[in-house]
Amino acid sequence: QVQVVESGGGLVQAGGSLRLSCTASGLTFPKYTMVWFRQAPGKEREGVSCISGSGLSTSYTDSVKGRFTISRDNAKNTLYLQMNSLKPEDTAMYYCAAGPYPLCISSWPRFEYTYWGRGTQVTVSS
Repeated sequence: QVQVVESGGGLVQAGGSLRLSCTASGLTFPKYTMVWFRQAPGKEREGVSCISGSGLSTSYTDSVKGRFTISRDNAKNTLYLQMNSLKPEDTAMYYCAAGPYPLCISSWPRFEYTYWGRGTQVTVSS
């Protein structure tokens, strides 16, 4: 049975940093593109970042470019999102998801993802 579990969220002041982790079990982790989505109250879900199975292909939504870094450790079945220079508008529930895609092409936020975690809350105070 596949399990996807996020961790690392919390409350941080604007300008601060957090590192989110996502551990997946029950699947062949290197075969899956991994992504982070977020959803703030009253807003649509937004694709934040994507990384291919090899880690060689990555993509970011414009609002986080230069501040967030996605990475993965295939030996540990773990995905990361390093978030620096956090802003109040980054406040959201952050979800990790896995999909059987080879690359992170520009339309990746519109793909269907097979496995999802339950999310971890990130709150940035001003």
